[in-house]
Amino acid sequence: MSSVFNFTFVPWFRSVAPYIHKFRHQTFVVGITGEAIEAGKLQGIVQDLALIQAMGVQIVLVHGFRPQVNEQLRVKGQEPQYYNGVRITDSVALDCAQEAAGQLRYEIEAAFSQGLPNTPMAGARVRVMSGNFLTARPVGIVNGVDFMHSGLVRKVDVEGIRRALNSEAMVLLSPFGFSPTGEAFNLSMEEVATRVASELKADKLLFLTEVHGVRTQPLEPEGEDNPIDTELPLAQARKLLAQLPPPQVPTDTGFYLQHCVRACEHGVERSHILPFAVDGSLLLEIYVHDGIGTMVIDEKLEELREATIDDVGGIIQLIEPFENDGTLVKRDRTEIERDISSYTVIEHDGVIFGCAALHLYPEANTGEMAAVTVSPKAQGTGDGEKLLKRIEQRARNQGLDSLFVLTTRTMHWFIKRGFQPVSPEWLPEARKAKYNWDRKSQVLVKQL
Repeated sequence: MSSVFNFTFVPWFRSVAPYIHKFRHQTFVVGITGEAIEAGKLQGIVQDLALIQAMGVQIVLVHGFRPQVNEQLRVKGQEPQYYNGVRITDSVALDCAQEAAGQLRYEIEAAFSQGLPNTPMAGARVRVMSGNFLTARPVGIVNGVDFMHSGLVRKVDVEGIRRALNSEAMVLLSPFGFSPTGEAFNLSMEEVATRVASELKADKLLFLTEVHGVRTQPLEPEGEDNPIDTELPLAQARKLLAQLPPPQVPTDTGFYLQHCVRACEHGVERSHILPFAVDGSLLLEIYVHDGIGTMVIDEKLEELREATIDDVGGIIQLIEPFENDGTLVKRDRTEIERDISSYTVIEHDGVIFGCAALHLYPEANTGEMAAVTVSPKAQGTGDGEKLLKRIEQRARNQGLDSLFVLTTRTMHWFIKRGFQPVSPEWLPEARKAKYNWDRKSQVLVKQL
């Protein structure tokens, strides 16, 4: 076996292993748009879902059928009707929805039943279970518009879904429900997935969509694209939604975001928007540190935010013990007040438990992550990871190519997270001039 392969495989597998361990026995609800199936992505998605389930994750799969219903409507000489992004389902559209749901359920079950030959999951057997797990009610008449057979989820059979998951089956749900009197209703995939994730208190809700994620920053001049926000705190996501017009089509920023926010508000800690166009996007989002889409994260008890002048006292109190034992370089209050906009803090119940600063060196297209501190009471809870991720995102938003740190005691922590040691001579000239050669701090760099 090639030594080059060994060199790349071993670090990669070690980096993935913590996520495999973390997500074992967790429950994920995955919503796949009908557009993904129409684009021929089903087989790859099935392989990835089988692999994720094999690593101990319980999966509820909800499929959409928007383009399939629209195609059948057009075959019958009808045009799709929507109001505020919600389908108006007359009797013809209801027939089309029933046909599309049946056909897609057949295709999905068949894809899982083929034994997955010539794939990473060759020989695996994935049991798929579906059933009448949803009770529905009509949308009714809204603003004078009769939605007819369009419905909303009235009730989720949580116990039934849990029994199926505990039997090691993957649960498959179509966006279709029935009232207690047997009346059929056309539902939306997004509403079904959100409601099921909320009722199950799922650990993740993931939407495989037409869009790559959510961008909170405007496009750069001359058409340059900013990267999407890989992590969006719930408070920031709410604020963004409040600024947007009501979404009408799936490519509108708020279309999937509104469901991610709703899920987080009802107990789902992480909700994701990721592109089906990227092969393996589920694996990249779940098992790679930075992911590939946008993750909305619930931070009810703990707030990760940029610092304000009111935080100076809390930051000083946090870092002072580490300055006294030599872990951090001493900073006076004036310096912290001057640079307060550079700091990110983690606050829990009004107390600052972590902080880090980003100092920019635009002439070298790099930045320094400084004053990285987590309270001893919170160490081991992942707060350091959160601070690093936020500082990296701030650096990317500034268009920087790299991030560096100076440390005397935490080299290994940073190396495990992608930083590489370099000579102090690497430092930007302005920072090199302030380097304390007697302290002998290690310089580590991460390319962004």
